[in-house]
Amino acid sequence: MTDVAAIPQPDPDQPEAAQREVPEPEVIDAEDLLDEPAPVESPYDRPGRWYVVHTQSGYEKKVKQNLEARTSSMNMEGRIHEVVIPMEDVVEFKGGKKVVVAKKMFPGYLLVRCDLDDDSWYVIRNTPGVTGFVGQGTRPSPLPRRDVETFLQVKPEGEEPLAKKGRPRMEYEVHETVRVKEGPFADFSGEVVEINEDQLKVKVLVNIFGRETPVELEFSQVAKL
Repeated sequence: MTDVAAIPQPDPDQPEAAQREVPEPEVIDAEDLLDEPAPVESPYDRPGRWYVVHTQSGYEKKVKQNLEARTSSMNMEGRIHEVVIPMEDVVEFKGGKKVVVAKKMFPGYLLVRCDLDDDSWYVIRNTPGVTGFVGQGTRPSPLPRRDVETFLQVKPEGEEPLAKKGRPRMEYEVHETVRVKEGPFADFSGEVVEINEDQLKVKVLVNIFGRETPVELEFSQVAKL
């Protein structure tokens, strides 16, 4: 037989509703269930400093491979951290169609993130294809934060940074000097004064008999100098 005294009895001094009150479950917003984005890491905040290395133009990829191989073979991974070829998206016109292609931002240059001392400097500047550092005086100058973040986009740890992606730039720009490849003004050079992206045309100031004359040309009829 159950002992009546052992059964919890209502407290006469508490309101009935309070005696039956049950804590409400915590309400969770659906958005809280989504993974929070990882904090954005600036390439500038990674170990070492970023330096610009001058290379033989057209051999940037080979020089990058050479430097990475030398870094590994000479056990310099703790001081030479990254070698990057800055790239950017550029709008070009091929066959009358607009296409976006990746091109080197600075032909003939690499970005190297390293702890620069006599040993790392020796390894880098004696890599085949490297012709020198960019900087004032006898020692290279590290890039300021603004330039690093302009040239490189932030990528997850372990992935190589690329050029900072934005709106692709046009292959030709206003005030740029171009050469006319074909037509009656072939081999003339002039300044781009207007770009008509929809009609795939540029207006170029060509010096004809001592006078600058605006000439409208197809994108395919001009070339960079």
